[in-house]
Amino acid sequence: MEKVIIAQNRHWDEPYRNLYARDLLDRLLPLLSTKHIQVLQGIRRSGKSTLFKLIINHLTRTTDPQEMLYVNLDDPFFIQYANDPTSLHEVVLTAKKLTSKRVKYLFLDEVQAISGWERYIKSVYDSGEFEKIFITGSNSSFLDGELATLLSGRYMSARVYPLSLHEILRLNGIDSYLSLHRELPGVLNLVDNMMRFGSFVEVYELPDELKRELLKAYYETILLKGCVANNAIRDIKGFKELSFYLLSNTASLCSHASLSRAVGIHDKSVKEYLSHLEESYLFSELKLFSYSLKEQQANKKKLYLSDNGFFSLSFSFSANHGKLLENLVFCELQKRGYEINFYNKQGECDFIIRKEGRVAAIQVCYALNDKNRKREFAGLAKLPFGVDEKRIITYNQKAEQEGVKAVPFWDYFSGLSPGA
Repeated sequence: MEKVIIAQNRHWDEPYRNLYARDLLDRLLPLLSTKHIQVLQGIRRSGKSTLFKLIINHLTRTTDPQEMLYVNLDDPFFIQYANDPTSLHEVVLTAKKLTSKRVKYLFLDEVQAISGWERYIKSVYDSGEFEKIFITGSNSSFLDGELATLLSGRYMSARVYPLSLHEILRLNGIDSYLSLHRELPGVLNLVDNMMRFGSFVEVYELPDELKRELLKAYYETILLKGCVANNAIRDIKGFKELSFYLLSNTASLCSHASLSRAVGIHDKSVKEYLSHLEESYLFSELKLFSYSLKEQQANKKKLYLSDNGFFSLSFSFSANHGKLLENLVFCELQKRGYEINFYNKQGECDFIIRKEGRVAAIQVCYALNDKNRKREFAGLAKLPFGVDEKRIITYNQKAEQEGVKAVPFWDYFSGLSPGA
């Protein structure tokens, strides 16, 4: 255990280097002074561990690095302690012996790997053993269990996503509206790569010919470790077939019954498997926009991928630019914290988004032309309810008609306003 702890706590000797800055860090740092447990949730490899290291680097300005303990419980070493939450106490004691220092800040990565972790966390939180506790999880259900209710009112949660367009632009030195326009050919190349391969940090760093292999490894880990193992799924073949079918039919209207017929498994299994895929953050289900909960539940749903990179594992992923851009817009909206629905009754709209009392209608069209222009603008113009904003997101076109503005994806999501 000593060797594992030393290997995982390199900050005891020097700060972590070569880390990407994340926008979420600015929201997390002001919370360091609160007692609440800080929870980071999100799909595997989205950057939760990196945020821990960024926070540790920040804390080392005022705190002895050896008073901070980082433990990655996804390490194979901890498999032997999977059913023994008291092992967390042993880890902390071992760290104290190694450094002869009190642990003030405790960082537990992939905490769901230890069954019953909630009892330990509640105990040390209530006793005030640490100044602050940080935990991550790669499955949304890890805070929904019976034991997790023990932590109710004791934690604050934040969602971590793969890199946003704004973060990728910053990594490439594009940090103003002027540079956004000056470097437009390079910006469009960055958007192309996001559409095809998504924005996981490690994938972003690789040459194109290697990206798909890493994404395949991520996908298999999420399915087998995040879903099958965690939920004891028996029909692994049926589960994987459903997931692959969804990869190739993202953004299409579906129901449990239609998916059951398409894949050949019971609709009750479809419902169960979909919940596991959502809990692992691989897919997100969108409901029809309606003020009637009954109407939302009765209508078909749409499923979107959490990262465009997974399209590279499906059939003919590069052919449908419209679907790729639509899913990428969904990802960026999600990263901005919007509540998202779709609408297809009177009028049509890919996304109805809500946040802080404002409602906007977002339609996605890769390229406006003489054949689709009237339809795309009319769909938003005919919406039977009021919204604060109507936008058509295109790949690289601007237009305005009937009070609806069309704007390029790179402009709308850059986070770089004119004059910034």
